Amino acid sequence: MRYFMGPDVWAPTVQDIDAAGHKRVESLAEAEVFVNTSSDPAAVPELPENIQWVQYCFTGVNHLIEAGIIRSDGVPWCNSAGAFAKPVAESALGLLLSQAHHHKAFALAKSWSVAKELDESQAWLYDQQGPKHVVIVGAGGIGRQLIAYLKPFGVHITAVNRSGRAVEGADVTFPIEQVDQVWGEADFVINILPATAATEHFFGAEIFRAMKDSAVFVNVGRGSTVVTDDLVEALRTGQIAGAGLEVVDPEPLPEGHPLYDLPNATMTPHMGASFQVAEHHMGAVFNANAAAWERGEPMPTRVDPDAGY
Repeated sequence: MRYFMGPDVWAPTVQDIDAAGHKRVESLAEAEVFVNTSSDPAAVPELPENIQWVQYCFTGVNHLIEAGIIRSDGVPWCNSAGAFAKPVAESALGLLLSQAHHHKAFALAKSWSVAKELDESQAWLYDQQGPKHVVIVGAGGIGRQLIAYLKPFGVHITAVNRSGRAVEGADVTFPIEQVDQVWGEADFVINILPATAATEHFFGAEIFRAMKDSAVFVNVGRGSTVVTDDLVEALRTGQIAGAGLEVVDPEPLPEGHPLYDLPNATMTPHMGASFQVAEHHMGAVFNANAAAWERGEPMPTRVDPDAGY
């Protein structure tokens, strides 16, 4: 297929797409597909009638739906769902371990005098005194990859998804309607929920109070799924032991926000699936969607505007 990529051209993605027999053109007027490399709704150009579908190079699309750019009656859009399973799962594991072992707390203390205190309160993922219980909320592609990364630690894994259908590698799977059963058992809770109307502010004060005071919460899903003020309160008061955050609300986090100074909040600035990561994965996503389109089959990552992803 003929495709136009913009506003930026990602050389690794172009190489992968061209290798599959597709052709990059220099204008939308020549293209059949628009490959959108910007997450900014304002950067989306008016699409001519010759554009048959759009490949969006990131995952979250709620802001594009809210802006009226992705519509049920409009040109089909595909996102990058599932493309970043490995890097985001690695980010989740890294944040979990870093918070469990107090890397930020020691860096902020700037003193060896805290060694005993940190040693006494650090958490271990491996089965030092029996299997740790890890709950993965939103256990799709990223969750399945994370399960594979967690297996060597000997943990017990509870997966939570919409349907309750068994997730490969998990010890047990719950539908999200029954998730309240698991909070009190979890040593680590990993949030991978997408941003939808149903998931907005899903994690709030009630859930944090239901967790163990030794629990570590990790968010690699979407910042809007967490009530930030409630999380700050839970961390300050010891309702939970710590948090590892790849995403927050709002983004970017304002200077001076309390999360920066909390020793039990370890953060990264939403870089697990940045464009420098995405450009190495999007070619395969585009090629799969293009092949399905040409065969007249459903495209694997087509966005459902009504569902929000």
